[in-house]
Order: sequence, then structure tokens, then C-alpha cells
Amino acid sequence: MSSFIAESLSRVKPSPTIAVTNKAAELKAAGKDVIGLGAGEPDFDTPDNIKQAAIAAIQSGKTKYTAVDGIPDLKKAICAKFKRENGLDYKPSQVTVGTGGKQVLYNALMATLNPGDEVLIPAPYWVSYPDMVLLAGGSPVVVEAGMETGFKLTAEALRGAITPKTKWLIFNSPSNPTGAGYTRAELKALTDVLLDFPHVWVMTDDMYEHLAFAPYEFCTPAEVEPKLYDRTLTVNGVSKAYAMTGWRIGYAAGPEMVIKAIAKIQSQSTSNPSSISQWAAVEALNGPQDYIPMSREVFQRRRDLVVSMLNQAAGIHCPTPEGAFYVYPSIAGCIGKTAPSGRKIETDEDFVTELLESEGVAVVQGAAFGLSPFFRISYATSDAALEDACSRIQRFCAALK
Repeated sequence: MSSFIAESLSRVKPSPTIAVTNKAAELKAAGKDVIGLGAGEPDFDTPDNIKQAAIAAIQSGKTKYTAVDGIPDLKKAICAKFKRENGLDYKPSQVTVGTGGKQVLYNALMATLNPGDEVLIPAPYWVSYPDMVLLAGGSPVVVEAGMETGFKLTAEALRGAITPKTKWLIFNSPSNPTGAGYTRAELKALTDVLLDFPHVWVMTDDMYEHLAFAPYEFCTPAEVEPKLYDRTLTVNGVSKAYAMTGWRIGYAAGPEMVIKAIAKIQSQSTSNPSSISQWAAVEALNGPQDYIPMSREVFQRRRDLVVSMLNQAAGIHCPTPEGAFYVYPSIAGCIGKTAPSGRKIETDEDFVTELLESEGVAVVQGAAFGLSPFFRISYATSDAALEDACSRIQRFCAALK
């Protein structure tokens, strides 16, 4: 029967981060004391003003189909957001709204890639980027950005990776999985390279824009280099900034030709995002923004706690990220050691499997994000859970011989 399934699916794998979350849930259900640090979603509730806007939308009958790629009010709110926060001028006709940032990225790749087109993806990368490129018929080209450069792509590495077949660079800052955020100067060095290659477009993933910890300040490519405006798709959403992961609203702005092509794909796949979620997103973008600094402060405190405790674990080195809610520690000092169970730690996958089984801490192996030997922790959970988890990791590392 396997031949019945499309060949294109054999090129992609299920999301490893979702797999870790599911495994942790199974162990929990079986009665094991598990702390899950795999999922990338804020542990806060959606702010009340946003919930109320959704309830009001339901009660006033805003429950019908909408325009395929977003209601006019939301597109207007998105244009105002880009102007206010990023100094970018877009018209509503340059904006698309999808069911989460993931759909917007996927639609954009489906709408633009032909067989043989290359997409540059700095590693470590969000697990979905290479697989989305493969599903769209393109070729992912992974460009390593290791710990020695702060997990950031250098201008030299970017220049060396571009070929005549390169169509897109996918750019994510602050990054999932490392939390690395590019400064204006670091980003300018990259945009200077891109100016030499007019055939290469930039797809930004700015989902963690508002989780940028001082003194680091967020910036996005089209804002840093206005000459790239006509070949940049600036992607963002409400999920991380407003704790709205389940509402499924992502958006992007860029050249009208690409936005129209994205709408065409969406019209034949999902059609419009949830009307109720769209009205909630209007309130998120236009309403009070006091939730953002409050949540940022909590995440920064948690970051400092986790970095400090992990750096006290034998064999682990954890850099301090500029943003998002992830850390990406190196376990180079643990490789080759043996756990009390007798298992030899030869890879980061061995490390995370043994950590889950012996200490009940669920994290994701670096191999899933294209760079080993590391693991990713999402610190979007309570201080108490993080402290407990980091103590268990310290105990686990101390027991490796």
C-alpha cells in the first residue's frame, strides 16, 4: 500500500518537536513525572481584550467566510503595525493573512519554487523550513552558522552559498531554535551581500520580534536595507507576541505579484483563516500593547535562570541568547561518556533520549535543527518547572562517566 502515498512525502519527516511533545505526554499519561521543555509556545493566556474581541465577533455574527487572504480591517491593522514598529510602508493589497505563519511560509514557497530552485537556510534552523522547501519542489541548501559566530550567518558564508539557482534566503531573527538575534550591523553585512545578487529574494520569519532582550534591538531586512524592499517577503504573526498560538493567524507583506500568487494557493487549499481569529488579531494589533513588555520581562528572567543553571552542569556550555524563548546549549563535553544505565552518549539524540528516560526531562536534540551536538530547551514554562528541570539536567550530567 505504501506506493499509494505520494513520493514527495518520502522526502519529508514529521516534526521532531511535535514528536518530543507527544512522547512526553505519553510518559506523563503513564504516570511518569515528566517536565516537557519541547513545545515552542508561551505558557501565558491570551490577553483578555483579545478574547473579548473574539466573543464580540461571534455575538455580532462575524462567523461567515471572509476574503480568502484576510479581512480589510486586519490588513489595515497589519499595514499600521509595519509602519509603526518597523518603518515599512505597505498597502493592504501587499498583505496576506494565513492560518499561522507556517501556512504563509508554505504558501510563499509553493507559489514561487520550481524544480531545481535553491533556498538558503542557515543552520540551526526551525525544523519545518527544509521540509517545506522539499514539498514545494525546491532544494534546501543548508548553510552552517555555528556557536563560534553566535549561531549567526556571516556575510562570507552567505556569499559562498549563493549560486545562479538560489531563489530565496530564509532569515529568522530572533531565531528558533537558538534565540540568536542579529544586530543592525550584522544584518547590514548580509543585506550588502544580497545587493550584489539581484536574483535572490529574502523571506523573513519575524515571529519572535517582540521577544528581544535589551540591550539587543530587533530589526528586519527591508527596514535595514530599503533597496531590498521589492524582493523581501516580511512574515510575522500574533502567536508568540500575544500568546495566540491556537488562534492560528500569521501574515506577510511584500510585492503584490507574490501576495496574489499566495492568495491563489490559499484559495485552492484552506480558503480564509478563521473569521473569529481574524477579528481577535485586529484587536491584538490595534489594542493596548502592555502585554508585550510584561511577558518579555518574564521571559528574560527565565532565560537568565536557565542559562545560569545549565552552565553549572558538567559538560554543558550554554550561550546567552538575544531573544525568543529558547536556549541551545552545546553538549560537546558529554559526548563519549556513559550513563548509569550503561548507554553510551554518542550523539545529541542519545543524550535527549537518556535524559527523558532517566530524569523525565523532555528536550529536543540539535540534529533536528541541523546542528549537533546541541539540544534545545523552550523556557516558556514556569520558573519552578525550569528550576526543577535544570537541577535534573545537572544531576544527569554529573552521573555521566
